Amino acid sequence: MNSGASVTIVDNDEPYVRAASIVIEAPASVIFDLLADPARHCEFDGSGSVKGIQPLAQQATSRLALNEKFTMSMKRVVPYRIENEVVEFEEGRRIAWCHMGKHRWRYELEVVDANTTIVTETFDARTAKIPAALKFMNAYNMNLNSILATLPRLKALAEGKTLN
Repeated sequence: MNSGASVTIVDNDEPYVRAASIVIEAPASVIFDLLADPARHCEFDGSGSVKGIQPLAQQATSRLALNEKFTMSMKRVVPYRIENEVVEFEEGRRIAWCHMGKHRWRYELEVVDANTTIVTETFDARTAKIPAALKFMNAYNMNLNSILATLPRLKALAEGKTLN
């Protein structure tokens, strides 16, 4: 593992996976509630591309569950919308979603004690339609940089601190 600030890069031998972890002084349930509410994603997103949930009538729930679909307003150079689907879900422990490219963004929570949780965020392209194209687009490095920026933001929100 390689460490920078309070975020630790998870060193794995998977060419299509990038991940990092952080210790958050908050119960796993508080953190998971943030992750399972797509309207909150723009608050902790470190990429700067998540602008908010797209208000659609079919998005009646604010709490994600397995197979739930949600549409986000995004911006990378130009604004766009992207539909995501929750593809992994274990209450309080793990949530992952993907869009049409099928690569996943995953959060795993490991309870240390009642008020301490290790959160690992992973960009996993092993399920991607064309993982080599993501390399050409520099998606692996961009997503790792986003993870390194996201985790401290998630930590601040879960611990009730003000974001810079």
